[in-house]
Amino acid sequence: MTRYLILAEGFSADVHYGKTMRGVLRYRRDDVVAILDSTRAEGETEAGVPVVATVDEALRFEPDTALVGVATQGGRFPPEWMDILRSCIVHGLDVENGLHVFLADDPELRELAARHDVELRDLRRPPADLSTATGANLDVPGTVVLTVGSDCAIGKMTVALELDLEARRRGLASIFVPTGQTGIAIAGWGIAVDAVVADFIAGAAERLVVEGAERLAAGRNGGLLWVEGQGSVIHPVYSGVTVGLFHGSAPHLLLLCHRPGQTEIEGAGGGPHPIPPLSELVELHERLALPARRARVAAIALNTSDLGEEEARAAIAAVERETGLPADDPVRFGAGKILGALTG
Repeated sequence: MTRYLILAEGFSADVHYGKTMRGVLRYRRDDVVAILDSTRAEGETEAGVPVVATVDEALRFEPDTALVGVATQGGRFPPEWMDILRSCIVHGLDVENGLHVFLADDPELRELAARHDVELRDLRRPPADLSTATGANLDVPGTVVLTVGSDCAIGKMTVALELDLEARRRGLASIFVPTGQTGIAIAGWGIAVDAVVADFIAGAAERLVVEGAERLAAGRNGGLLWVEGQGSVIHPVYSGVTVGLFHGSAPHLLLLCHRPGQTEIEGAGGGPHPIPPLSELVELHERLALPARRARVAAIALNTSDLGEEEARAAIAAVERETGLPADDPVRFGAGKILGALTG
C-alpha cells in the first residue's frame, strides 16, 4: 500500500486549487499519512490527517511517496516548491505530480532522483503511442456514462466516483474511468486528456473506455463505465478537451452537472460568459453527440454545497420541473436516485 505525503504548500485550505488533495483524501483516505503546508498552524489536521510544515517533520509518519496535491493556475510550480521537491527526493520519496510541468524533464531533479533511486511519476504525461480514434469506442461492451457540466470544477469527477461506488455497493459491474490527474491519483490508471495533442484527444478517450471495459471484464453485458468529464462545451477556454472526450468516449448516456445559482462561467477572460438555462444545455449536449451514437442526458447532478438543506431540496425540485429529468445531489443526498435513473 502506498503511504502518501500530500504536498499542498499554500493551498491545503483552498477548495479549488487544492482539489487533488481533497479528492485523494475523500477516496484514498487510508493511504494518506500526512499533508505538507507550512502556512497552516502547527498541530492542525485535515480530515483527521496531520498537517506538517516540512518534509523532515513528515518523516515520522513514514511516507514513501510525495503526491503533488494542488492544481495551480497554468499547471506550474510556485518557485518555493522546488526546495520542497528536492527535499522529498533527498529523503527517498517517490514523487507523483499532476501538473502540466513534468518533473522528469527537469535535468536537476532527474539527476537527483537517479542518485537517490526514486521515481518521478508525471501523471499528466500522455502515452507516446496515442493516435486518432479508430471506431473501437462504438464496440465497447456495457454502458458508457460521461459526466458533462455547465462549467469547470463543479464536481464531474466526484459525481462519477460516487455513482461508481454506489453501483458496486449494489453488486453491479462498474468502473470509474479517470481522465484527469486527480482521477489518476485516485484510481491508479488513466490518461490526463487535457495534456494530449488535440488530434489525439478522441483517441485517448477511446483507449480509456476500451481499457475500462477490459479491466471490468464483466462479460457480454459489460457493466457500467463512468467516464470522468473535463471542462465544459460552453467554456471559452476548455471546450476543446470537452468535445474530444465526448466524441472519443462515445457515451450512451450523459449526466449533466451544475451548481445551482451559478449564472456565469468562472475564471475565463473577456466575459461575461453566461450559462444558458439547463434545458438549453440538455438540448445542446444531445445535439453535439456523435451521429453514430445519439447520447441522451439521463439526469442532472447538482452541487448544492453552497446551499442550506432546504434550499438544496428546493433547487433540485426546480431543476426537475425545468428539465423534466431526475435531479439530485449525489454527494449530499446519496447517489441512489440518479443511479436508478441511469440504470432503470
